[in-house]
Amino acid sequence: MDDAEIVRLFLRRSERALQETRNKYESLCMTVAYNMLGSREDAEECFYDALMCLWNAIPPAEPKSLGAYLVTAVRNAARDKLAYNSAKRRGGGQLDLAIDELANCIPAADHPDQMLDSIALRDAFRRFLTTLKPSARAVFLQRYWICLSINEIAAQTGYSVSRVNMSLMRTRKKLKEFLEKEELL
Repeated sequence: MDDAEIVRLFLRRSERALQETRNKYESLCMTVAYNMLGSREDAEECFYDALMCLWNAIPPAEPKSLGAYLVTAVRNAARDKLAYNSAKRRGGGQLDLAIDELANCIPAADHPDQMLDSIALRDAFRRFLTTLKPSARAVFLQRYWICLSINEIAAQTGYSVSRVNMSLMRTRKKLKEFLEKEELL
């Protein structure tokens, strides 16, 4: 079932919409949440929280990309869960590693003037992504949006681990240069 059909089910308040969404997106959402949290139970809780968020948001919202809308809700739920959990309980999540890798490319948000630039940073980041080749963009997003490990990205793309690492290193360098040109870094 495609996204438009599922959204129509949500608009009609059919509980079948939840089942169809689960069938189509549970695996992706669980991967995103698990890689951020390192706990299958927490990931499952975030997925179901995101489904509840979706149920409450549609209507009035009518997302064009149900998958992107749901993954964003899962990431938000996982971030909330991370804030709730102590650092010791996070386990083997990939989020901390991914954030550490981007530390030199993205300005810190602890300064008030930089926090005001967060909207400009988000817009610049979107523009930056359009400058990347599709393969580099896919690897970059798998690492820093879905929080997959390097080995998982290599397995999914068919690339070697060293090629994934090299692609990420080059893309981070390009991101840093791009943000410096935009005067956001």
